Amino acid sequence: MTPVELSRTVLHAVRCAVDEGELSVSVPERVVVTEPGPGGCGDFATNVALQLARPAGQPPRRVAEILRPRLVGADGIRDVVVTGPGFLNISLDAQADLVTGLVREIRARGASYGHGDALAGQVVALRVPYEVRAEVVADAVVRIVATQGGRATVEHGEPVDLRPVPAPEDPAPLGHDASQWALLHPAPHDRPRITADHLVQRESNPLFRVRYAHARVRSLSRSAARLGFAAEPGPLDTSPSVDAGQTDTSRSADTAPAIAAKGSHTTAKGSHTTATSTSRDIPAIPTLLTPLADHPRILTAAATHRAPDRLARHLVTVADAVLPFLPSVLPCGEEKPSAAHRARLALAEAAGTVLAGGLSLLGIDAPEHL
Repeated sequence: MTPVELSRTVLHAVRCAVDEGELSVSVPERVVVTEPGPGGCGDFATNVALQLARPAGQPPRRVAEILRPRLVGADGIRDVVVTGPGFLNISLDAQADLVTGLVREIRARGASYGHGDALAGQVVALRVPYEVRAEVVADAVVRIVATQGGRATVEHGEPVDLRPVPAPEDPAPLGHDASQWALLHPAPHDRPRITADHLVQRESNPLFRVRYAHARVRSLSRSAARLGFAAEPGPLDTSPSVDAGQTDTSRSADTAPAIAAKGSHTTAKGSHTTATSTSRDIPAIPTLLTPLADHPRILTAAATHRAPDRLARHLVTVADAVLPFLPSVLPCGEEKPSAAHRARLALAEAAGTVLAGGLSLLGIDAPEHL
């Protein structure tokens, strides 16, 4: 069961409770599932009971208890625990199935992953001033609206209905990609920074992290091909791939990170990576799965709210989740490529697909090398 399927299952449970007269609410269009928060448990959690409590006229925990038995009986769900004021914490039958299902979905849909029909048949008319940031935002909105089946038109003149805070100066000297990011990443009410900070290849630069994460994934795919294996969705192994304190000299320089991901240290030249974690310490799978599974919702929100900044910030979240995972993808030393390595590569490539698709919608290049 993928996170998208799980969201539909929760939505079905709400609909059943309404049909059976236990809840008197309007069934929401969608339900969001995320990784459990502090005090939570299981693979995923949802706050749908808290959202429905007020319109239902019942305490959130009571709403959660109404939904729980309908979820426990669903295929693919092993257990549901109610915590806190009414969070539903869901344990799935097999975590490996969750990873495999999501990765296969992303691989099957490719650049169209996350596209939907939320705006099908709708025409979104944008009226913008003659100002560079407004023009760039409108251009991105046109592309994002199209992912949801809608069509956006852009006109100039009053009354203006899309007026982000203008850029303080001409962003053109930054170059195309950096200027696009400088204008699209901030929220519309925030003044964009037109500075050389967008050009530095450092971890402090969000644009660099996003483009670097994509380039790293592509680099790993090339290295895997040289080692004779390709991506294949499947279970992620828990056997150690790099012993604590072991220096990895088997990976090619093409795969060595230029910035240190959390959980690893990189030498100044970037030619050797000293791993400080085994694959048992790989960041919890939901840390990466959650933003990947959330991508369709983010695209829908960016389209309906005319907010490309939401997509830009989401890409930073995906990049920050995948970078610590990448050192576990390739075999080390004399280790032979295994099904686990193929599965990890498939998960990394799924993240790369999301990053490339998102950057394209923002009008920014997704580099093969960086």
